[in-house]
Amino acid sequence: MIQLTFDSFVSYTLGILFFFLGFGLTKRSKILKEFNIPEPVTGGLLAALLFYLFYMLMGLEVSFDLSTRDRLLVYFFTAIGLNARFQDLLAGGKPLLILLLLTLSYIVVQDLIGIAGALSLGLPSQLGVLTGSAALIGGHGTAIAWAPDIKNLGIENALEIGVAAATLGLVVASLIGGPIAKFLINKYQLSGEKKAAPMVGVAYEKSDSEHFGHLSFMAVILVLHICIIIGWLANQVITDIGFKLPLFVTCLLAGIFLSNTIPVIFPNLPWPARTRSMAIVSDFSLSLFLTMSLMSMQLWTIASLAGPLLALLLLQTIGAVLFILLVLFPLMGRNYQAAVLGAGFGGFALGATPTAIANMTAVTKAHGPAPTAFIILPLVAAFFVDVTNAFIIRLALAF
Repeated sequence: MIQLTFDSFVSYTLGILFFFLGFGLTKRSKILKEFNIPEPVTGGLLAALLFYLFYMLMGLEVSFDLSTRDRLLVYFFTAIGLNARFQDLLAGGKPLLILLLLTLSYIVVQDLIGIAGALSLGLPSQLGVLTGSAALIGGHGTAIAWAPDIKNLGIENALEIGVAAATLGLVVASLIGGPIAKFLINKYQLSGEKKAAPMVGVAYEKSDSEHFGHLSFMAVILVLHICIIIGWLANQVITDIGFKLPLFVTCLLAGIFLSNTIPVIFPNLPWPARTRSMAIVSDFSLSLFLTMSLMSMQLWTIASLAGPLLALLLLQTIGAVLFILLVLFPLMGRNYQAAVLGAGFGGFALGATPTAIANMTAVTKAHGPAPTAFIILPLVAAFFVDVTNAFIIRLALAF
């Protein structure tokens, strides 16, 4: 076996390359465009399949240094915070509460589906929990964290199964969001807020009338860096008092705080929130993050576990789609925001928050902005889910 590890710079460059390949394929494919499949998903999956082919034919095992990818995640969520306005947060109060309750309820549903599926296949119930909320809503980090406990309960290869389930979930999550939103938008004849600025990216039909140049771009980078420094300092303080939050969460909060205070205190100061420059930086960061995440999947590690994992993931996918169509969409108001949140929830319930945002971005670029959706979903995902998920996993394993 030949092992090849690309350093951070080369990994970053390959991420850009495969994004453009995915962009070209999506642009030329009517199916990919019609179903709002994000370009990074197309490019990332293409790369993963190519490296899998190298592994099968040449015995070449490719891996990547993803430190740059992780920085891009911080940039992206900081930009989301800077684009947030208090009026959006106030408008999102009731939807935020509803989405929170639905998400917490779905964690229980996801584990019940996993346990029932595992038992029906003659597998240990603990495997259903591992391939349920631990690996799907929880993602790779939660699956890795719980793998030792589940291994002690008799699942010897818990770590490999958890990582494989989270990886497959990420792929499925990237693919189902767009079709769900397309179905709902077409069925109920929905459209976005045409006058609102996009929270991420630039709409496909956007004109060039808005001023854009190197000074506006540099202003965005400066403000982002100031927010990240403040977010990092806040994160250190929070960690010192014994409460742990991901860095991107405190940076997002710093962005919200600055964007809702500085323009009020200094009304004549140009502020880059919701400008074209900010949209491009956030779209760039998210696109490369997702491309590099999918590009780095080592599909050969999943192949030996494919049978039962695919069966369990199929059950989880059916459960997620039915929950979105029959529960989430009606309770969120049966409107365009609810349809966009449906795409995001599909990405989040089976994958990760960046996947959810990428799904929603692809939909809003084609059909119009949905700013409230981009505020409430990251808040639910960042603050409430991890703690509740850990509690439910513990109860499910005891059961």
